Amino acid sequence: MTIYPAIDIRAGRCVRLTQGRADAETVYSDDPASVAAGFRGAGAEWVHVVDLDGAFAGEPANQDAVRRILGCGLKVQLGGGLRTREAVAAAVEMGVSRVVIGTRAAESEPFMAELVAAYGNRIAVGIDARDGKVAIRGWVDATAVTALGLARRMDALGVATLVHTDVGTDGMLTGPNLAAQEAMLGAVQATVIASGGVARREDVVRLLQLAKSRPNLGGVIVGKAIYEGRVQLRDLLVLSGAKGV
Repeated sequence: MTIYPAIDIRAGRCVRLTQGRADAETVYSDDPASVAAGFRGAGAEWVHVVDLDGAFAGEPANQDAVRRILGCGLKVQLGGGLRTREAVAAAVEMGVSRVVIGTRAAESEPFMAELVAAYGNRIAVGIDARDGKVAIRGWVDATAVTALGLARRMDALGVATLVHTDVGTDGMLTGPNLAAQEAMLGAVQATVIASGGVARREDVVRLLQLAKSRPNLGGVIVGKAIYEGRVQLRDLLVLSGAKGV
């Protein structure tokens, strides 16, 4: 299972938002690339990057910061504002290893089918769920679409990777929503990357145990717990085996 340390970028800085709320921001660094370099030094192979300004505005807004992160030698999984074919192509050409589509995946299956045909397993879908329903546009807008229903449709289209975030636990340091993650894992064949709530080493241990019965659990995103010093990235990488998805 891959550990994906997270970097959320807003106005060029490395921040974390509690439950995705723009008014609940903590700034951790003015230089996201230096944070990424630290992750690389700890042994990480991947980093999960979210362009928060892009997510809110609907188009990429922190490309320079992403380029600097790419220069650190990590594989970058990037989401936030990637809602057009042109934006996806630009990210891939920049060197991003995997692009995460959220809002547009919930809105247009034909768009996703085109992306999968063009880019294969470099396309992932971000399913951000609040009480089982998909939230879009930077988690600002609620929908009537169920997370499991969207996941099944994306799985049927051939999407290789789903990033499943439980919005209610994100940034709360209360532990992951294991029941929601297990339901997602049981609903699809695609690889699922769990996100939201990791607060301590034991949370990752529990996810590793879940992966034994649900082998399509391919990774976990860890953000605030790293920044707050509640977990050590190097320890989590050793624990997980530090293998790529």
